[in-house]
Amino acid sequence: MLKSVLENKELYQPGLSIDCVIFGFHDNQLKVLLIKTKYSNKWALPGGFVSLNEGIDEAAVTVLHRRTGLNGIFLRQFSTFGAANRCDVEVSNNILRFYNIPIEDGKWFASRFVTVGYYALVDFLQTIPQPLAADEIVEWIDHDAVPDLVLDHKEILDKALATLRNELNLTPVGYNLLPEKFTIPELQKLYETILGKKLDRRNFLRKITAIGILIKLDEKKSNVAHKAPNLYRFDKEKYEAVVKNGINQGW
Repeated sequence: MLKSVLENKELYQPGLSIDCVIFGFHDNQLKVLLIKTKYSNKWALPGGFVSLNEGIDEAAVTVLHRRTGLNGIFLRQFSTFGAANRCDVEVSNNILRFYNIPIEDGKWFASRFVTVGYYALVDFLQTIPQPLAADEIVEWIDHDAVPDLVLDHKEILDKALATLRNELNLTPVGYNLLPEKFTIPELQKLYETILGKKLDRRNFLRKITAIGILIKLDEKKSNVAHKAPNLYRFDKEKYEAVVKNGINQGW
């Protein structure tokens, strides 16, 4: 995949790249989608370059698909990264040598790049990556066990997680991450997993119900050891309205 880009560099915008941070949640686990290539012993975020005939948002969708095989993922742009030293010329040159591309011909690749970060939050059991390149591995890795990443990808990942956590104050989550029917403790656990901290039960119940997106069902959760909690579901119409208009509260 990268070799094809390097051999057709005239089709891509110089000095501009995309990096995608895809978070996955399921059963109180938060993971991140990472890639490993044959030319590096470190993991990386799915990233790539911007075609001359694509806008930035369109390019992000293309890059994610080419690196992971994923389609239909709603990506949010969250930041740009352009530190003068973010690109390592020696790392770039080693990749050129791996593909037997003369260093002189690869100056475009070894030059300074500004990268635009995008993030998404999905259910990792329902989102199965299938890398299009035979020489790449794509895996969901627990966000607490992320190994050393290439270049400044750890900084990009940390910024994306901070942005995701801040977004919880502005928009609800859970519609595509929980079963159709769920309990308040299950919804609270989702928020706690993303935020990385415990929340007061009564406070959470008060705040989440005040948003007006939950419908309390005349059902209780079965097969539980203690007192069965009530089941809820999202009011899809109100949920989408809140996502569109936003909320303003802290967790």
